[in-house]
Amino acid sequence: MRIAVFSDIHGNILALNQVLEDIEKQGYDRVFCLGDLVGYGPHPNRVIETINESGIQTIMGNYDEGVGYERGDCGCAYVTDEEKQDGKKSIEWTTNKVTPKNKETLRTLHHKIEITANGYKILLVHGSPRRINEYLYEDRPERSLTRMLESIDADILVCGHTHKPYHRIVNSIHIINDGSVGKPKDGDPRACYAVIELDETIRVEFRRVEYPVASVANEIIKAGLPRAFADALLTAG
Repeated sequence: MRIAVFSDIHGNILALNQVLEDIEKQGYDRVFCLGDLVGYGPHPNRVIETINESGIQTIMGNYDEGVGYERGDCGCAYVTDEEKQDGKKSIEWTTNKVTPKNKETLRTLHHKIEITANGYKILLVHGSPRRINEYLYEDRPERSLTRMLESIDADILVCGHTHKPYHRIVNSIHIINDGSVGKPKDGDPRACYAVIELDETIRVEFRRVEYPVASVANEIIKAGLPRAFADALLTAG
C-alpha cells in the first residue's frame, strides 16, 4: 500500500495543482492533507475550494484555525520584530480575503486522523499529537520525543507544520514530516510531499514537484503581501 501525504500549501494554488496532478499520475491507494491551506500566499480561497472539491481528508492547521475562527493570530513562532509585523499583515490580509463560506469549510476540518493500513496504526496531525502549532523538528532530542510518543497508540506519526521533510525512528515509532507544498523551508523551492509505502517494512520517499515559483512570488508582491514572503519562496528559506 502506498499513501501520499501533503500539507502547508499556504495559498499557493499553482504548487497545489502540480502536486495534485503528480499524485493522480502516481495512483496512490490513499491521500491525506495535513492542513495549513492558507496564509502567506495569494490564493487562499482557490486552495480551500480545490481541496474541498477533491474530497481528500484534511486536517486543520494552525493557520486554518486562526483564519477560520477569525482569531487574528495564527499561533506561529515568529522570532524577530520584522517577522512579527509581516505575520500580522499576513493573518489580517488572509482573514479579510477568505470568504465566509470558506471560513466555514476551514472550521470543519479534522483535528487529527487515525487509520490502520496493512496492519500499521497511523496517526496524522498538523503540528504534534499535543498541539496544533507544536513544531516537531528533526533534531528534537530523543528524550523529548519519547515523552510525547508515550501518549499515542501508533506505529507511524505523520506531521507537517515545520515545512522541513524528514523520516526518523524513535522507540520503534516512525516519525514522518511531509515537508511543504507551498512554502518549503529546506532550501529546495520545489513543492514537497511524502509517500509512505507499507508492506513488510515501512519506506518513505519525499517527492519534489516543479511549479512556477517566480510567478507565485510575483503574485505575492502584486497582492500587497510582504516581499519577504516572495523572497522566501525563491530561496526556500
